[in-house]
Amino acid sequence: MRNRQFFQDGALFGSPDAETSALPLATTNDAGLLALEAQFDSLVAELVAAQKASGAAIYPGRRPSAQDSVEAGSEPDTDQGAQTKKAEAVLARLYPIEQAIMATPARTITGLGVKARHAAYVMSQYWEAPVDQIDWDARAMRLLIEAVCGLANVTLPSWETTMGGSANEHLGG
Repeated sequence: MRNRQFFQDGALFGSPDAETSALPLATTNDAGLLALEAQFDSLVAELVAAQKASGAAIYPGRRPSAQDSVEAGSEPDTDQGAQTKKAEAVLARLYPIEQAIMATPARTITGLGVKARHAAYVMSQYWEAPVDQIDWDARAMRLLIEAVCGLANVTLPSWETTMGGSANEHLGG
């Protein structure tokens, strides 16, 4: 492939191919982020299954508590308690994956898509209402996340679209 160069304000810039060809492969791709995304998606699927089994709402960034069980009924039963413990175990395994996604730099638009999907999970409350019915800050973040996902050609996870919002309305879906 031919190297293309151009001048802007007196500085010489090369094409992305020319700039990245001298870098080690590990810095030009997002294999690590993609592996983290696969682990993340698997654990979120487990969490959603635990949520459905227990009937309790489990939200990103919020750990199920005994209070949740008490609110669901007068006394938490053994099955409900077991489901809550299972959800807590999944959340404990999910936390370091989320930390790693946040700490790992994106090197490509694909990696940026992984980070945007994670942000959508963390900020899932932004999809609980139509975009024109959420506050300005939430709207800005939601539209940014949706734009990045659209550019990266990734969809928001299905658990987002079932939360009452129309996550794909800006993604052409």
